This record gives sequence, C-alpha cells and structure tokens, in this order.
Amino acid sequence: MARKTLYKKTSVLTDKIMHYCPGCAHSLTQKIIAELIEEMGLQKNTIFVAPVGCAVLLYDYIDCDTVEAAHGRAPAMATAIKRTRPDHFVVSYQGDGDLLSIGIAETIHAANRGENITVIFINNAIYGMTGGQMAPTTLIGQVTTTTQKGRNPETEGYPIRACELLNTLVAPYFIERVKLTSSADVIKAKKVLKKAFQNQLDGKGYSFVEVLAGCPTNWRMTPADANKWVDEKMTEFYPIKNFRDEGIVKEASKC
Repeated sequence: MARKTLYKKTSVLTDKIMHYCPGCAHSLTQKIIAELIEEMGLQKNTIFVAPVGCAVLLYDYIDCDTVEAAHGRAPAMATAIKRTRPDHFVVSYQGDGDLLSIGIAETIHAANRGENITVIFINNAIYGMTGGQMAPTTLIGQVTTTTQKGRNPETEGYPIRACELLNTLVAPYFIERVKLTSSADVIKAKKVLKKAFQNQLDGKGYSFVEVLAGCPTNWRMTPADANKWVDEKMTEFYPIKNFRDEGIVKEASKC
C-alpha cells in the first residue's frame, strides 16, 4: 500500500535547530508564518524586520530577506523599507519589551500613519532574552526578576494593552489578538495572520496581530502549565478578540 504524505515541513523554514526554549511560542509562530509565506507565494518578495530580543535570530529559521533593527526601531525601519520598496511584503516581528517599551513611540506613530506594513507582536509578559525582567505587559502581581514581590501598580504602573491602545487611533486597518494554546487556537491564529498578510498585499494599510505567548523558562513553569497560565491569567487581562476588521479613515474624514 502506497504511503500518503499528510504533512511536511515548509521549505521556507530552514533546517537550523531553533534556539527557543521548549514551549516558547516564538517557534510555533514562526512556523505558521513560514507556512503562509509559502502558501501565498511571498518568499521572493518578503522582508522581515526583527530587532533585539528573542526574535532577533528569525533570519536563521525563515528563508527570507531579514534585517535587524536597533532596539524598538523596527516599525520605523519597516516604514522606510516599504516606502522605498512598495512591491515587497514587509513584516515587523517584535516582542513586548521592544514594541511597547523602548519602541512605543515608533509603534504608535507607524500605526497612526497607517503604514502599509504587517506587525506581529509576541506578548509573553516578560523580558525573555535578558533574564526575565518586568515588561510593559507584565501582569499585576506577576513575579519577575525586577518585581520579586509581584508587579505593584503603585510603583510600576499598570500593564499596557497594545491592541486596545492602537484601536484608539484612526488609521490602523486591522487589529486582532490571538493565542496558541490549543490546536484550534493555532488554526485560528493562522487564519488571522493570513488576513493581515492579505491586507498588506491589497494595499489596505496597517495590520497588527498580537500573539499571547508562553515563556516557560522565565515563568518557571512547564510548557503545559505555561499554556494554562496564558488561558487562565493572560486572557483575563488581554482578551482574545478582533478589535478592528477594516479601517475607519474614510468615516473619520467625514467628521
């Protein structure tokens, strides 16, 4: 009886072994991205911008042109690349410390201009690469190396909700938050990312996809417990939902 191939690794993923910790959502997210790049025929025209942080070695795993950006400056670099090479598909791939701390100005202004780029935001509520410090997305009461008694809003402020923040702006076209803790979640996340990719190809403007991600190593959890923490704790403060499915620029311009 002839064997039938049900699944095979996309050729857009390289054969290099990923450095990500077991249970880290970066690896699964990048696998989904690579599959979409192949399925949508984008490999030759894609440019990724991956700045400092766990995402910085993306170029080792996805066989597309990739440039590094200074910490937090990926949206500015992606803007420049897209404006000078409008025929290319440009993705800014960032973590929470990068996107919402040192890079929060670039994040907001790129979104506010409605740049025709796709931003993928990995939110694991902690600084992963540098040792587990508090991030802008660290939850109240969450223990990190710099909040050893838990994040206290009186001294460290409240977590920042990226999707909700960007949804106050007029220009963004598409904003959605997803998670990857089950097979159904992975399938849904892939559909959301595909829609965000297609928006750029259609010239619709700025698309933003936030991925709630486990960081078992710095959370001091098993991968299974990290997924459970995403489902039970993170989604309580960061609800899984679509915030905007189409731009509102035309409506706002009538005011």
